[in-house]
Amino acid sequence: MNNLYLKKIITGTFLLLFAGFVQAQINNPVTWTYTAQKIADKTYELHITATIDGNWHMYAQDAGEGPEPTTFAFTANPLISFDGKVKELGKMEKSYDKNFNSVLKYYAKKVDFVQKIKLRSSVATVVKGTVTFMVCNDRQCLPPRDIPFSIKVGGK
Repeated sequence: MNNLYLKKIITGTFLLLFAGFVQAQINNPVTWTYTAQKIADKTYELHITATIDGNWHMYAQDAGEGPEPTTFAFTANPLISFDGKVKELGKMEKSYDKNFNSVLKYYAKKVDFVQKIKLRSSVATVVKGTVTFMVCNDRQCLPPRDIPFSIKVGGK
């Protein structure tokens, strides 16, 4: 095997891998972070934060008629009680969408979903769940995605 042939194979493989990476980035325009903030004795706020790339937007929990709203499913944990519903912190936008024939509510750039919880003991535990969401831009919508998460709370 000569060096020129080997260089072509290596270059072609690299270009295929790079194209796959770029395509994966385009089709995954949301980055998630998960944190817990202690706000009182045995009381925490879970922050499930979405950073949204480019001109994409993510639908609110009360999105309007048509698109998949953002939803949270928390795994049952006997050490935790939930205080209220998940709140949204961010700049909500509303606009009429002719494709869905509805006024839609969504977030661009960033949204912080906050769930208040209370621990039933001071033992450390993990809050687990799944966030389901859908993103669109001015040309397309991506299928809804389910992203599992886990957030450690409590303990010393």
